[in-house]
Amino acid sequence: MAAPVETSSPEHNEDAGKAAATETTRSYWRWHRDDFFPEPSFASWGAYRRALGETPARLRDRLAGRSTDAAELGAMRRRSENEMRRCLTWWDLTWFGFGSVIGAGIFVLTGQEAHDHAGPAIVLSYVASGLSAMLSVFCYTEFAVEIPVAGGSFAYLRVELGDVAAFIAAANLILESIIGTAAVARSWTSYLASLINKPASALRFHAPSLAEGYNDLDPIAVVVIAVTATLAMLTAKGTSRVNWVASAVHVVVIAFVIVAGFIHADPSNLRPFMPHGVQGVFRAAAIVYFAYGGFDSIATMAEETKNPSRDIPLGLLGSMSVITAIYCVMALVLSMMQPYTAIDRSAAYSVAFASVGMRWAQYVVALGALKGMTTVLLVGALGQARYTTHIARSHIIPPVFALVHPRTGTPVHATALIAISSACIAFFSSLDVLSSLLSVSTLFIFMMMATALLVRRYYLRGVTTRTHALRFTALLLVIIASSIGIAAYWGTSPEQWQGYMVLVPAWVAGTLGIQLLVPAARAPKVWGVPLVPWLPSLSIATNLFLMGSLGKVAFIRFGVCTAIMLVYYVLVGLHATYDVAHGACGGEDDDEVAADDDKKVAAPDVEKADDAAGGGR
Repeated sequence: MAAPVETSSPEHNEDAGKAAATETTRSYWRWHRDDFFPEPSFASWGAYRRALGETPARLRDRLAGRSTDAAELGAMRRRSENEMRRCLTWWDLTWFGFGSVIGAGIFVLTGQEAHDHAGPAIVLSYVASGLSAMLSVFCYTEFAVEIPVAGGSFAYLRVELGDVAAFIAAANLILESIIGTAAVARSWTSYLASLINKPASALRFHAPSLAEGYNDLDPIAVVVIAVTATLAMLTAKGTSRVNWVASAVHVVVIAFVIVAGFIHADPSNLRPFMPHGVQGVFRAAAIVYFAYGGFDSIATMAEETKNPSRDIPLGLLGSMSVITAIYCVMALVLSMMQPYTAIDRSAAYSVAFASVGMRWAQYVVALGALKGMTTVLLVGALGQARYTTHIARSHIIPPVFALVHPRTGTPVHATALIAISSACIAFFSSLDVLSSLLSVSTLFIFMMMATALLVRRYYLRGVTTRTHALRFTALLLVIIASSIGIAAYWGTSPEQWQGYMVLVPAWVAGTLGIQLLVPAARAPKVWGVPLVPWLPSLSIATNLFLMGSLGKVAFIRFGVCTAIMLVYYVLVGLHATYDVAHGACGGEDDDEVAADDDKKVAAPDVEKADDAAGGGR
C-alpha cells in the first residue's frame, strides 16, 4: 500500500477531511510495485544491499521495540484506509464460536483416540483439553476487550513481546490458515462422498502423471473454498446469518447423536475405564485439543464488534463453555455404545449406530460433519483474513493486503490471498505431512499468549522499576523452564514421579513469587482474567505439557518451518517493519503516532473504562 497522501502546507494539514478525500480517490484495486513494497529499503538494489548491511542493528532495534495499545487502535488501523463495519453482537460471536470450533474433529478424533490411547477415559481427555482451551480463552478475551483490533494474537504479542515474537506467531498463523483450510476443504469432499454412499476419493480425479500424494485432484474443495471466501468478502453480517443457520442444523444433529446414543448405551462398556493408564489419557488430550481449535478467530472480529467489552466475553466464554460440555457428553455416548476395542477409528459414530441397528444414522452423522466443516471454512475465511489484514498493516507482508474495501467494509485482498493459496494446495493435496506441525504451532502461540498476559499485568515501561523487572523476568523464566521440564519428564519417564517433586514446586514457587514479590503494573480496564498470575501460569504449563505429548517429529517440522520463516523475516520483514517504525515510508513515526494517540484516544478510553468497571486502574 502506498503511503497516505500528505501535503506540507499548514492549511492542508489542518483539513483532515480533504486529506481523507484525497486518499479515497485511489482505486482499491492497485497492483503497482510501491503498493507491495513502499519501504525505502526496497526502493532499489543498492538500497536493499545497504539495508542488509544494517541487519544486526535493525534486528536489535526490533527486538527491543514494542507497539502500544493506542498505536494498534490508531495508526495501524488507519493503514487499511477504510474502516471495517461494527455490525456484530454477542449473539453473532457466540454462533461464530460454534461455527469455528465444532467441525468434523469431534466425529473423527474421538473414535481414533478412544480406540488407540484413552479408551472410555476419552471423556477425561476432553475435560483436560477443554480446561486448557478455556485458560487460553481467558487470555484471548482480556486482550480482545482491551485491544479490539483485527490482528488477534499477532497484535497482542506485538504490544507485549515485540516484533520478532509477533512475527513468529504471524508466520505460523498464516501457515495454519492455508494448510488448515486446504485440509478441511478436502475432508469436505470426502464427507460429501460418504453422504451419497461413495468411497472417500470417488469425487476426486486421479492424475497418474503427477507425483504420488499430489495426484488426486479435488475441484470440489476448490469450489467450496471459493464460495465461503466470496461470502466472507461480501459481508461479515451476512456471513454471520449463514453461519447461524448452518450451526443450528449442526446442533440439531449433535442433539440427535447424544439422545439416540444414550438410548442405546450400555454402562458395562465403560470397563476397563482407563486401559492405557494416565499417559494414554494425556496423549489423547493433546490430539483432541484441536477439536477446540478455531476460537481464536473470534478475537479477530473485535474490530467489527459493536460493544467489545460486553460482547467478546459473552461470545467467547459462553460458546466455549457449552462446546466443552457437548464434547464431553458426545465422548461419553460413544464410549457407552461400544467397547473401546470395537470403536472404528475413522467412522466411529456411524459404525456405533450401525452396531445397534441404526445404519441409516451414518447419513445423519455425515450431514452433521459436512455442516460443521462448512461453518469452519466460513468462519475461518473471516478470521484468517482479519489476521492477515493486521499482519499486513505492520508491513511484515505487503501492505496492499491490509486494505479494507470501501463498499463492503471487508478485507477483500487478504481474504483472496488465503483463499487462493489454500485452493492451490487443496486441489492437489491436503499436505498431511504438516498436520502435526499445526498442532505444535497452535499450542506454542497459546503459550506465548499466556506469557504476554503476565507481561502485560506485571511490566509497564516507565512504571515498573528495574529491580522489579529483573525479578519478574527471572520468575517468569522459572515458570517456563519448570513447565518445559514437567513436559519433558512426562514424555521420557511417564512411570516415574521423583522429578515432579522438584519441578512442580519450582513452578509453584515461580508463580507465587510473581504474586508476592512483583507489584502489578496495571489492572484490566473493563474485563480481566481472574486469579492472575495463577491461571496464565497454569495455561503456560498445560500448553507446554500438551506440546510434549506430540512426539519429536512434530517438533522437528516446527523447527524447520520456523527457521525458514525467520530467513524471510531477516531478508524482508525486518527491513519493512524497521522502515515503518522509524517513519521512513512517508508517514509518521509509530512512536509519535502512539504518543499522540495516547493523549487523544487512550486517556479518555481509560476514564470511560474506569467508570464502567468502578475505577479499574
